[in-house]
Amino acid sequence: MTTPFKNGFAPVNDEITAFDLDVTGRIPAELNGRYLRNGPNPLSLDDPSAAHLFFGEGMVHGVRLRDGRAEWYRNRWVRSAHVAERLGEEPRPGPVHAGMDFAANTHVIGLGGRTFATVEAGALPYELGYELDTIGACDFDGGLSGGFAAHTHLDPVTGELHALAYFFGWDHHQHLVLDPKGVVRRVTDIPVPDQPMVHDFALTERFVVIYDLPVTFSMPHAERGDRLPYAWNDDHPARIGLLSRESGELRWVDAPSCWVFHTLNAYDDGDQVVVDVVSYPKGFVDARLDLGGAPTLDRWRIDLTTGRVGRATLDDRAQEFPRMDERRTGRPYRYGYTAATRELFDVVGGVRGSELEDLPDGAFDNTLIKHDLRHGTQEARQLGRGAYVGEPVFVGAGEAEDDGYVLSFVNNPARGAADLVILSAQDFTGEPVATVHLPARVPLGFHGSWIAD
Repeated sequence: MTTPFKNGFAPVNDEITAFDLDVTGRIPAELNGRYLRNGPNPLSLDDPSAAHLFFGEGMVHGVRLRDGRAEWYRNRWVRSAHVAERLGEEPRPGPVHAGMDFAANTHVIGLGGRTFATVEAGALPYELGYELDTIGACDFDGGLSGGFAAHTHLDPVTGELHALAYFFGWDHHQHLVLDPKGVVRRVTDIPVPDQPMVHDFALTERFVVIYDLPVTFSMPHAERGDRLPYAWNDDHPARIGLLSRESGELRWVDAPSCWVFHTLNAYDDGDQVVVDVVSYPKGFVDARLDLGGAPTLDRWRIDLTTGRVGRATLDDRAQEFPRMDERRTGRPYRYGYTAATRELFDVVGGVRGSELEDLPDGAFDNTLIKHDLRHGTQEARQLGRGAYVGEPVFVGAGEAEDDGYVLSFVNNPARGAADLVILSAQDFTGEPVATVHLPARVPLGFHGSWIAD
């Protein structure tokens, strides 16, 4: 069996707890909370889950910062029933949707003083304790009729958490709104043909922006035994849905034919809606992780008068995991942060090595990029071969949009372990403010959050 879980994605085999971590530099005193990141970490490379990047059991890595100290590091598998059984433990209580009990491996978020590991496609989130122990699967006290979503977006003004759920057994997507305490307040079914995949969406002050793109459920691929039976479908036209947050009215407009995993941000601009995304030429060709080529950071402008969508490339370097100051989610903004990680694209079919080598500034030597979208400029911080740099998470400190810190796990080849690197967003290419030295390697993974105490 071939596996993508090698090099930067190679799993770790042990759960570790370490206290009073060594630090180079000085951790800002205002950083009191936990930096958490989720990702796939198969229990064994002999398991079927190790054959596909999206099916490794979820493992959450966390660092707790307090009063200028790095108090602890922990890594814990999310205890689905299967994981608990393999670890010789009793299964945790909790609901299951459509028999899909899965160790959520995509994101980890905080809401209402609780912590949740999330995943998409019909499975429920798992609630975790403060120290990353698994409490159990969660349907928000019966508020979910099906699964949840990998990506959510929190409105910084209302405190509402928005999610967009999908499932191959549904003829619709489901828009969910949770209040700041984690109570599901609104559920809207959105009819869609062909059971499309939707990994992310966007939020503005007026709209929920839905990507209905040509990756759909494929019964032939399901019948041949593909673990993820979603495939590029030339017969499914690309479109964007604009769901009014006030009236619930839904409008569809034709969209560029592409695939989008992740949104940077979106906002209303008069009679236009601006949406910034990382887009690929295609997605899941023949149900493989083949995306048709390298991604670009693009801006869509949706004209509400004509219904036309303009598309412009903001940065043609292949990059992923876009993040921004989430105090500006759905509002006009200036700065964004992305990661250009060669090892990620090494496991994504369709991105040729020559495309990576020909980039003008060698951006694939594990680089974090800060984008100034107002001036169209970028700052690149290269971290070197073997750094396996992860998603950059911004944590605000002052009122200015880039007055804060960018946090990311970075592998340190010299130590054979990872560091939590804390950068000043305003001095992005300068020396790190602090580097927390972890006792173990942190494999490349997916998404994470700063959850303040």
